[in-house]
Amino acid sequence: MSGREGSLRGRVAFVTGAARAQGRAHAVRLAREGADIIALDLCASASETVTYTPATPEDLSETVRLVEAEGRKILARAGDIRDDPTVRQLVADGVEQFGRLDIVVANAGVLGWGRVWELSDEQWDTVIGVNLTGTWRTLRAAIPAMIEAGNGGSLIVVSSSAGLKATPGNGHYSASKFGLTALTNTLAIELGEYGIRVNSIHPYSIDTPMIEPEAMMEIFAKHPRFVHSFPPMPMQYKGFMAAEEVSDVVAWLAGDGAGTVTGMQIPVDKGALKY
Repeated sequence: MSGREGSLRGRVAFVTGAARAQGRAHAVRLAREGADIIALDLCASASETVTYTPATPEDLSETVRLVEAEGRKILARAGDIRDDPTVRQLVADGVEQFGRLDIVVANAGVLGWGRVWELSDEQWDTVIGVNLTGTWRTLRAAIPAMIEAGNGGSLIVVSSSAGLKATPGNGHYSASKFGLTALTNTLAIELGEYGIRVNSIHPYSIDTPMIEPEAMMEIFAKHPRFVHSFPPMPMQYKGFMAAEEVSDVVAWLAGDGAGTVTGMQIPVDKGALKY
């Protein structure tokens, strides 16, 4: 599903959560296909309830270096997608600098663990606030610029396998990702008249700092039945997928080769949801 080399030349992509992991991989891959990049990342912890190590300003600087190494321009900024003025200003500045906006990869997200009735308000509010409300703010800021430009475009919402299949132990995360599925499908209908396609991707077991084996093992030790809801990948029984493998799908959805595809949920899971 990889795009043709240079297939996005002349276009501009806005990528959130771009400092590392999937976000960085998507930004670099789109740059390799010819797109200039607008990049946003919090570069700090979203909450004390998020226990894995957050991205840093140095991580975002490395994304800048890698995009520029592909010969493309990038406007990168540290900021919180939960903060509406921050997101709107970056979109406005990006459009002013690059002249257009064609692609959005709404990738920023956080993960936490706990049974639904044992979650604190902060755990719930953080995950829903970043994953669902923050993505809505991202899209709300970007869509008017894309409509006004009149070039059509592609919105790619990074959901999760947990947005297609219930996962015990992180119900707040699953709720946020199912919400993104509904948001995607609604926008696909609303934006069809403008030639803007909207699809969600649903990765599973990607090798990023968000995956906390110790936290998962703690949950499974307390609740052994939960493990059966996390299937192996038929095509890859051991280990995790690389973020770059997901970027192949992102590049395809961003380009003209996926011009007939909208309102779709695309698992990127090597068959896990079929297991």
